[in-house]
Amino acid sequence: MATLTEAPPPLTPAAPKTGTPRRRGRWTPYWLLLPGILWLLVFFALPMVYQASTSVQTGSLEEGYEVTWHVATYWDALSEYWPQFVRSVLYAGTATVLCLLLGYPLAYLIAFRAGRWRNLIMILVIAPFFTSFLIRTLAWKTILADGGPVVGALNTLHVLDVTSWLGLTAGDRVLATPLAVICGLTYNFLPFMILPLYTSLERIDPRLHEAAGDLYARPWTTFRKVTFPLSMPGVVSGTLLTFIPAAGDYVNADLLGSTDTRMVGNVIQSQFLRILDYPTAAALSFILMAAILLMVTLYIRRSGTEDLV
Repeated sequence: MATLTEAPPPLTPAAPKTGTPRRRGRWTPYWLLLPGILWLLVFFALPMVYQASTSVQTGSLEEGYEVTWHVATYWDALSEYWPQFVRSVLYAGTATVLCLLLGYPLAYLIAFRAGRWRNLIMILVIAPFFTSFLIRTLAWKTILADGGPVVGALNTLHVLDVTSWLGLTAGDRVLATPLAVICGLTYNFLPFMILPLYTSLERIDPRLHEAAGDLYARPWTTFRKVTFPLSMPGVVSGTLLTFIPAAGDYVNADLLGSTDTRMVGNVIQSQFLRILDYPTAAALSFILMAAILLMVTLYIRRSGTEDLV
């Protein structure tokens, strides 16, 4: 019994190991990042460097191009094609605002009110991705065709009179007008607005809405003080995912517009593939990229959030 009740002897601490311990797997993260880094270098960095060198070259396709550091190409391109730059920003900005106005209520419905219909509505949102971007744009030529039901309804409601006064349409014609290009941009990039908004709204704790109701906040006050501020990461992400590709798009302006609705993307495509003026095309590309980067930076700082979805 005395043996059983005796306290066990204290454990002797192990002697510290001498030398530097071997850190296993410290290179594993770098090996995992290597494929992505190589992908960016080969398909992003190298083409950017090549286009940068092309933008300061002089010559012709027959005689060949040579790097002469002719930076005046940037000024010449901007001074000649500034209307297309302004038009691209206006069209993309208008389409982004329309996507936000249309997409936010739908994303709110899916996140808080859809119930068992949520999956079906989500499938309908991403359904346009099941077809080609070109086919979706060509479909709008049929929808907005002269004498079609859409144009007839707009004429009956005298909507085209207002849009003609605003310069968005030309008389009773919708195709080959700014309105047709904006409609195409809005339709094609609307899912890019809805998905980030839905993701951001779904993260909001419903108990916050209940707490606002317990504090006698009205629905509009709850939305303004709770829901919308917490969904700002989705708003910022959706507007960026919509505006950036819309500003550089050329398919909608080419198929639904005319020579008077050409965007900077149409000019770059024409310079590369038809006129074969590679330095001007490369300079226009870099000017567009710099302008979008500046606007995005100012927008993110102004929005007051860096937590993007």
